[in-house]
Amino acid sequence: MDLSVKSPENIEYMIDQITSKLRMVNVGAVKAEHFNESSYEDLKDLYEMVKRKSNFSPSEMQAIAEELGNLKK
Repeated sequence: MDLSVKSPENIEYMIDQITSKLRMVNVGAVKAEHFNESSYEDLKDLYEMVKRKSNFSPSEMQAIAEELGNLKK
């Protein structure tokens, strides 16, 4: 997957990966269609940070969820 290309498919992939890795319960609150390409770089940075870490503290998970909320359209 070439994440250097801003596309709805890449946004969907990154959101799926983030919610899976964090084992988010309410994945319906975070859908790919809630994001647009103007927040792509920030979303990609968040995705890369989540991908690098193997586990998260509750406060880190909350911060990531809040950041996803801030990036929504």
